[in-house]
Amino acid sequence: MPLAATGDLVTAAAGARTAVAAFNIITLEHVEAVIAGAESVAAPVVLQVSENAVKFRYGRLLPLARAAAAAAERASVPVALHLDHVQSDDLLRQASAAGFSSVMYDAARLPYEDNLAATRAAADWAHAQGLWIEAELGAVGGKNGEPPLDAHAPGARTDPAEARAFVADSGVDALAVAIGSSHAMTTRTATLDHERLKRLTAALGVPLVLHGSSGVPDGELSAAVAGGIAKVNVGTALNIAMTGAIREFLAAHPEAVDSRKYLSVGREAMAGTVARLIRVLSA
Repeated sequence: MPLAATGDLVTAAAGARTAVAAFNIITLEHVEAVIAGAESVAAPVVLQVSENAVKFRYGRLLPLARAAAAAAERASVPVALHLDHVQSDDLLRQASAAGFSSVMYDAARLPYEDNLAATRAAADWAHAQGLWIEAELGAVGGKNGEPPLDAHAPGARTDPAEARAFVADSGVDALAVAIGSSHAMTTRTATLDHERLKRLTAALGVPLVLHGSSGVPDGELSAAVAGGIAKVNVGTALNIAMTGAIREFLAAHPEAVDSRKYLSVGREAMAGTVARLIRVLSA
């Protein structure tokens, strides 16, 4: 079917008090696994390409984007393409022509006023191109090897009043909020601040997004969706599944050299993770 629009999927999820799952992709095996997992539970899904993934692919967006779009158009469920954690204005301006319907513009590392100015400019440009735009306020932490912030560190959690002003002044369509998760977690031990989420949901009129969801246990994820999270980003969980399955296969078959043998095992493991997490978000 034709590519879906991220904004439509997230808006529908928010209206139904559920969440759409958004998975970060790095290889074609990631793309195929995410779509297969979503198809197995008959659910829409978002394929996300991060700026770091583009850097890994020699700085070229189009090869992975076109492969993802081609696979998405042959899926039996709605699939959208989202450009994630973009800091480069040059990369931002490639989004529309590459088939993306949405972008997460990440200026959260900057002081508030600078974040607001940069995000406002990005939102103006994105909307002129028909793109849905997400931003981040607070600091989820854990990107690029950074340690997660302490829960009580200044600026580590999104302030509801500040978030309301930021959304109004920036014009973004969705906001990623910092409520206790962290990027790149390999253990599912994060505890979310559900009281803060409740206040953020009451304060804001746009869908809320949870980043760093790989480290969040199932019960916490379900509670976050019930509390107002409408888009849940997952990346590391796929890599854990893929790497673990490949390691196990190669340990059992040290003579293996055909990459199709172990990549297929990794792809299957990722598809299972996708299906399981979508079920959690839909429960």
